[in-house]
Amino acid sequence: MECVKVYVDVTAEFFKEGILTPKSFIWKGGKVYEVQRIKDMRRVASLKAGGVGVLYACVIDGRESYLFYEDNNLWFVEGKVFI
Repeated sequence: MECVKVYVDVTAEFFKEGILTPKSFIWKGGKVYEVQRIKDMRRVASLKAGGVGVLYACVIDGRESYLFYEDNNLWFVEGKVFI
């Protein structure tokens, strides 16, 4: 199984302290996923799909998921490709 970047539309909030916080994102087919909580936020490389940016470890639908904000101002999640 291989991972690829899946770019998504994100609704986010930018606070006066300079903190960018994702609130929801739209997956393929238009389904909206709400970010219930952010557990961690740090600058890292995506070892599975490639790229560097800010990793948001989020709780979505009760499960931990990872949302990345790249330096090119695009958001992505790591999607699985079955070969």
